[in-house]
Order: sequence, then structure tokens, then C-alpha cells
Amino acid sequence: MIDLMRYYPVNLDIKNRKCLVIGGGDVGTRKVMTLLECMASVTVVSPEASEKLLKLAGSDLITLIKRSYIESDLEGMFLVICATDNEELNRQVSEDAGKFNILCNIADRPEACNFILPALVKRGDLVIAVSTSGKSPAFAKKIRKDLEKQYGVEYADFLKLMGAIRKKLLRYNHEPEAHKPLFEKLINRDIAQLIKNNDADKIDSVLFDVLGEGYGYMDLMGQEEQLVSIRKWPF
Repeated sequence: MIDLMRYYPVNLDIKNRKCLVIGGGDVGTRKVMTLLECMASVTVVSPEASEKLLKLAGSDLITLIKRSYIESDLEGMFLVICATDNEELNRQVSEDAGKFNILCNIADRPEACNFILPALVKRGDLVIAVSTSGKSPAFAKKIRKDLEKQYGVEYADFLKLMGAIRKKLLRYNHEPEAHKPLFEKLINRDIAQLIKNNDADKIDSVLFDVLGEGYGYMDLMGQEEQLVSIRKWPF
């Protein structure tokens, strides 16, 4: 018997995709910031805008249209998020998005959405999503806080290190299937805890035991930091 789910879990690539946020208050601002973190091309439509949105618009990081929403705002958009307390407007945006087959989220109104946004734990490239399918956002928030305690900021550096190791292995024509036991060994050696303890010498020892020569912790992290700095948007 199939255990049915209300929503299909997916990680959505929105890099350079046109995304619309309707509403310029605190909630809309938070939605914009998350979209920018995912490198989306963001337009905000709202008669009023927060100070942060004004600064983003002034730096040409978003397009800000200071007026009320009209249906044509949806043209060419990949997704829309409506973050207002105007129920009539929320309903209208949901209906209009349906006409254009656009992904639509209405903040705090799961019944009007064709996708909902989970609670997130973000540690660099580690993103843990928690959803109660709209039944209890408060419980999702509680789980998120529990996970934040379990997975600290050291996991961001841990994934940078794993990514750098993977790239280096691939450069030497290792077959991806051959990498699995190596990474399993690294994970089981609890490198994240060593990173938390700032024990670079111990990390180097683990890397040598598992991978051999040529995998120094600081060298690998330096290479990955250069790539990360290229991806950051300037704000």
C-alpha cells in the first residue's frame, strides 16, 4: 500500500529565474532574501517597501515596482509569492497564477498555494527542510530549532571540505562509485566535530589515513573558499 503525501518534496533550481514577490513588508522581505540566496532574478510589486528592499533596489539586486499588483505582473514569471494580509488580493493572485500555470505560494494560506515553503535549517550547502504539510507550522518551527542545535555551523565547512575532496578525486579520473567507501569512512570519522574543535592537525591525520598524500585540510578549504567567494552576491 502506498503511503500518500500531500506534497511532492523537491529542491528547485531558480538561479536566474524570474520570481515575483507581492508585498513589501517584513514577510515579503524575508521571502525576497531567500530567493536572492538562491540567485533568483527578483521583482517586488508593492505600494510600500521595507528599508531593506529599498536598499536592494538601490543596489540593482532586485526590481522594485511601487504600485499595486496587476495581472500582467505575472507575465514571464517562473514563480510568485504573495506576502500580504489582503485576502482579496491573495485570492486574486492565486487565481491569476493558475491561469498562467505559474508556481504560486500565498504566505500562511496553504489552501491557496500549489507549493508551500518548509521551515529551513541552513548551514552553507547543507539545507534541511521541515514540513508538516501546512498542518502545524509551529511544530515545524520546533523541529527546525532542534535540528539547529544538532547541526551547527561546523557542517557548512564540513561540506566545503567534502566538495573539495570530491572535485580533486574526479580530477584524477576516479570513478564516482569508487568514492562511496572513501566518503563513508570520512563521515564515520566525525570530521565535523574536529572542525568544531579547530583541530586541523587531527583532520589532516584523518585525511591522510583515508585518502593518502595530497589532501591537506587548509589547502582544500582554501580552494573551496575561492569558489564560494565567486558565487556570493554583493550585499
